[in-house]
Amino acid sequence: MATITKRDLVVKITNELGTTKSKITQGDVHTIVQAFIDSVSDSLAQGDSVSLRKFGNFDVREFAAKVGRNPKKPDQEVIIPARASVKFKPGNELKEKVATTLHIIREKQKA
Repeated sequence: MATITKRDLVVKITNELGTTKSKITQGDVHTIVQAFIDSVSDSLAQGDSVSLRKFGNFDVREFAAKVGRNPKKPDQEVIIPARASVKFKPGNELKEKVATTLHIIREKQKA
């Protein structure tokens, strides 16, 4: 399966917008994409949620501290500190779109 990078995304958006009368450059699109990423990151860092209708929601979740085990020495306890992490919950439109791609994923795994 392919991985789409930020650069790939910028090129794709530039090509899609390049077919219109506006002459938008890859630099312009990169600036917009980076501003979007920075805005989402800053909001999440402040503990806010980011909701993109039809796409999904980004939420910050807190995970309490817990005691774990060292896999190399199972009798040794390791304290795992509390932390915050970002969770993504896809929107209905995204769920429906992805749900129809199972055959594509299986074909890519065979190749």
